Amino acid sequence: MANYLTFRWILLGIGLTSIVSLTGMNVYSLYSLHVSTVSNSIENQKNQLSEVSEQVRSRFRTPVKNIWKLNMEHIQFSVENDEDTPDEFLEMLGIAAVDPIFTEIYFSGPDCNACDGDGRLQRFNPVTNQLEWVNEYPDIASDGLYMARIRMLALIDNYRWKTRVLFDTHRSMTIALINPGDHTIVGYLNFVIKTDFLINNYLGPLLSNAFADEKSGINVWLYDWTKDEVLYATDLTQEYERSNVDIIQQFPDLLDDWNLKASVNHNPALASSRSSFYTSLSVMGATVLFLIGAMVFMFITAQRERNLAISQAGFLANVTHELKTPLSVMQAAGENLADGRVNNKKRLISYGEHIFSEAVRLRQMIDKMLDVAKADAGKLVQNAEPLHLNKTLQSYLDSHASYLEQKGFTLQFVPGESDPVIFADEDNLKTILTNLIENAVKYSSDEKLLKISVNQNDINHIRIDIEDKGAGIPRKDQKRIFEKFYRVEDTLTAKTKGHGLGLSIVRNLTILNGGKITLKSTHCKGSTFSLHFPVHIKHEISTKNDKRDRTAAEYITK
Repeated sequence: MANYLTFRWILLGIGLTSIVSLTGMNVYSLYSLHVSTVSNSIENQKNQLSEVSEQVRSRFRTPVKNIWKLNMEHIQFSVENDEDTPDEFLEMLGIAAVDPIFTEIYFSGPDCNACDGDGRLQRFNPVTNQLEWVNEYPDIASDGLYMARIRMLALIDNYRWKTRVLFDTHRSMTIALINPGDHTIVGYLNFVIKTDFLINNYLGPLLSNAFADEKSGINVWLYDWTKDEVLYATDLTQEYERSNVDIIQQFPDLLDDWNLKASVNHNPALASSRSSFYTSLSVMGATVLFLIGAMVFMFITAQRERNLAISQAGFLANVTHELKTPLSVMQAAGENLADGRVNNKKRLISYGEHIFSEAVRLRQMIDKMLDVAKADAGKLVQNAEPLHLNKTLQSYLDSHASYLEQKGFTLQFVPGESDPVIFADEDNLKTILTNLIENAVKYSSDEKLLKISVNQNDINHIRIDIEDKGAGIPRKDQKRIFEKFYRVEDTLTAKTKGHGLGLSIVRNLTILNGGKITLKSTHCKGSTFSLHFPVHIKHEISTKNDKRDRTAAEYITK
């Protein structure tokens, strides 16, 4: 049996471990899927920002995309010999000049005399379609040329292409013209950028078209990090804060002082994934709790069924033994009487008393078993009537006084102050009292005191306390003491005959009569069983003049 119980515990442990493990795997899978969805969504938005930055790069290069096709040796020859500028070169400058993103176009030779701001530059005139020498030009142009010249001096020896595009942040774009044959600089073209147009007429609409839609779930700021200034925002209602930034995208090889910063806020894909994740997690959690609860419930139920089966087997063995004892006594006494062996009058009386007492004991055991069977079948009979508790209890105790005296008990009865009335079956109440008193007699060995008192805490309820100074009931057993076949396992109960039916019968009969039973007990110090019943007839105590005795009571039918 012990091995079987151990095996059941092992199976329960394996089942619970399996459920927890599978749940953990499913939660991990759901979380991984959610994280993957979030990552993919953010990655898609990063790609969108990257595409925007590439579009900006392409926007600057489109007006000058064919310059690399020019014959750099031809241009170099015209520059060195101060001859007319080739027409194909001027034609391409004319195409770039009409682009509103640029304000002016300047050209400098390889020596870049204007890099220090003192020399002359050639400025393209879109009206005449010619390069014209000017002495005055903006610092933006000289700064851009200077930066380009410094960069190209470091690169020219190993550079293999005809052009190199260099940006002075958002101020100007410079194209270095190179003769790759002999690794020499042909000249520099500087395009001054119109910043207001770039922000308000190009980048702003571009960002709004790509991200202003609510479905994008992203807010983008065009940000100048050198000035800590927001140049443009797709959502003006959301204030820029560094802590809100989720993505930063640089512009490739241009606009070095600017970048795109984005905040992921109400992305529908993320919201859907998050909602699905938490919903699945909730359903899975509820399912797991249900499965674990069901397994534990089945295990506990199986344990109780097993304990009940053991108790029933023990009960059957005990009842069989106890039924045999009175039957054996009655059989032996009957045989002696039938054989005529007993002629003495005193012995005849003694034999008769033995037969009678054992018959009563046998009947009591049978009555208990019948009461349990009726309770299980729901066929307990109740013939309720108004009962005056003081009178009913006094009558019952008078009939059992001699029995208690023989057992060495001191009986105390404290009646109710106003003779309370309850509506109950008198036989049921007597059966309840008999079982409780029998228990007190069985389990009281040292101090044999039995106290029965009637108390009325309020006008609606009455309480009957049956108190003893016996063995008491340990706290761990008090919740189960009213279960059928349950007995406290200790040295005293092991020596005391019983079947674990009495308190079960008491509870069933108490509930049947509209009451309830409670227990207060201290191990080795005694127990108090309290029967609570609703009052059938209420009374009010007159306090007129504050001098009348409390014995004067007025009864009011409920």
